[in-house]
Amino acid sequence: MSGFSSIAFLGFGEVGQSLAQALIARGVTKLAAWDTSFVDTTSPASRALDRIPVREATSAPDAVAGAELVISAVTAAEAVEAAKAAASGLTPGAFFLDLNSCSPQIKQTCFDVIAWTETRYVEAAVMSPINPKRLNAPMLLGGTDATEFLAKGRLTGFSAATVFSDRIGQAAATKLCRSVIIKGVEALLTESMLAARHYGVEQVVLDSLSDLLPLPDWNATAQYMISRSLEHGARRAEEMRHAARTVAEVGVAPVMSWAIAGRQAWAADHHAALSPDLAAMLDAVIAEMDAP
Repeated sequence: MSGFSSIAFLGFGEVGQSLAQALIARGVTKLAAWDTSFVDTTSPASRALDRIPVREATSAPDAVAGAELVISAVTAAEAVEAAKAAASGLTPGAFFLDLNSCSPQIKQTCFDVIAWTETRYVEAAVMSPINPKRLNAPMLLGGTDATEFLAKGRLTGFSAATVFSDRIGQAAATKLCRSVIIKGVEALLTESMLAARHYGVEQVVLDSLSDLLPLPDWNATAQYMISRSLEHGARRAEEMRHAARTVAEVGVAPVMSWAIAGRQAWAADHHAALSPDLAAMLDAVIAEMDAP
């Protein structure tokens, strides 16, 4: 058995670009991509085509035509539409790897959308940032075809993927329930540090956290987590809306999940404040807040 030799991407943002580069480094040359933002030649996805040698498709069906593996890496809100758009071009027997951070219910809908094509749907919950691990990022796989996918996937480079469940939605639930914690800590640190910086007590607060939650470097953790919100807040907010949906689907009021989504969306508006220095980053956000 050999790995996948023909791969298509639906969505060519950070995830798609990172995986494409890793696959090229492993010798995969037959790659195609489609992103709705390709219509804008100045978009980040379009500009990435200048440095990543993948075929620019003219549509979703064009991208997936003949592909052995289709990787869906769009935003959570676009997952169903991406599956619908690609369905007519999918090859029977090919694998459709859904990396999107959607609720279990949306994953099931995506499965239903492509079921008639005889394409093998596999959901994947990526359990770490895609960079720097790329293909080696840990993934939980779900669906009745997950085991068969993994046999070829490991030969292609998906070394940290594991079969989690044959039931669609369980991997997604694991990822999104985890996101309530991770994105929640990001939101809490953002809110806490901005207020603490105003009063000049941020270092005291961070030092005191080590007594309860010992980490090697709380300053580095705070800088990293707040910067992730500033840089990727829009995407994180969307993921948290799906986390809220996941929580609500089991009858629990998603009070915290909605609040986290709001703070992540707010952070995205302060993207320009990004800095490797925590104090400078906080000061830049505060300056933007104080600006008329």
